[in-house]
Amino acid sequence: MKILLVFGTRPEAIKMAPLVLELKNHKNLETVVCLTGQHREMLAQVMKVFGIKEDYNLDIMEENQTLTSITTAVLSKIEPVLKSEKPDIVLVHGDTTTSSAAALAAFYQQIPVGHVEAGLRTGNIYSPFPEEMNRILIDRISSFYFAPTKRNEQNLRQEGISKNIYVTGNTVIDAFAYTVKNNYKFKEVRLNGIDFEKQRVVLVTAHRRENLGRPLENICNAILRLSEMHKDLLFVYPVHLNPAVRNTVNKILAGRRNILLIDPIDVVDMHNLMAKCFMVMTDSGGIQEEAPHFGKPVLVLRTETERPEAVEAGTVKVVGVNEEEIYAEAEDIITNSECYNAMSRAVNPYGDGHASERIAEIIGVYPKVHPN
Repeated sequence: MKILLVFGTRPEAIKMAPLVLELKNHKNLETVVCLTGQHREMLAQVMKVFGIKEDYNLDIMEENQTLTSITTAVLSKIEPVLKSEKPDIVLVHGDTTTSSAAALAAFYQQIPVGHVEAGLRTGNIYSPFPEEMNRILIDRISSFYFAPTKRNEQNLRQEGISKNIYVTGNTVIDAFAYTVKNNYKFKEVRLNGIDFEKQRVVLVTAHRRENLGRPLENICNAILRLSEMHKDLLFVYPVHLNPAVRNTVNKILAGRRNILLIDPIDVVDMHNLMAKCFMVMTDSGGIQEEAPHFGKPVLVLRTETERPEAVEAGTVKVVGVNEEEIYAEAEDIITNSECYNAMSRAVNPYGDGHASERIAEIIGVYPKVHPN
């Protein structure tokens, strides 16, 4: 069986890399990797970390790219790949525009699609935007569904999808086996100057499209107040390259003694920083799955989440984008050891690190017939 995996952003690559490596271990499977290049430098970093070489790179990234330009570029550039390779199945991941366009292109060639990380939902098609609609579209196109959790499976069944749903866990947990190391030395040298045994570090990431403008200002103002109230804490913020993010963050947070603003770091630095930090404040999706693995409380800087399992487990709180609410919730974790311990000891609901093995086994035993 020939499997074509398509991905194009750094978050996708982190979650698909363990699956690529696992599939390559199966001699009865031919594995072909196609990058769209929706991200360029950040994507190349991940590929290097996991030692994966792509078979195709569509190299679609351009200045001022839009959702429309990404979609049309993927559709037009991947068509020759699909016609040449004639895969038995195309695997896409999650909720990116790369994934939705690649799934649609495969559908146009009548090639079955497998959706890794299927079934996530917020219930609001405009938040996160465009990810929520991308997920829905991919799941309507797909023939195979690799759902991280039972909740994700239930979401699919409620939408009338009943066949070929497999609860596998999340492949991001698999990635830690390749990235997290004892006595790790960071590539970002300023992180090596932190004594994580003596200083509590708050990891911050915030860059989502829907948080640009006033919401991001609120987030930064809350962090500024927390840094002034707790001089013993160090807030480490890898700042996204988007000028709209950097301008806001630098205007409010630059030049503070206990706030360290750094450029984006690679996946290995990020995973090891997460493993060593005290707590996390983020608007990211993936970090909500990653940080619970390390027992780190997470405050989600968004109004909703497509990952309610961690909220129900108690390791994640959705605190919105109001400055006062962010400040109050963070203050509670920082000053209340009972609150901190309850969140840090919660069980990670996203799997045991063997999701890629399960997916490979499922694909490997499935007959070469169109599932419909």
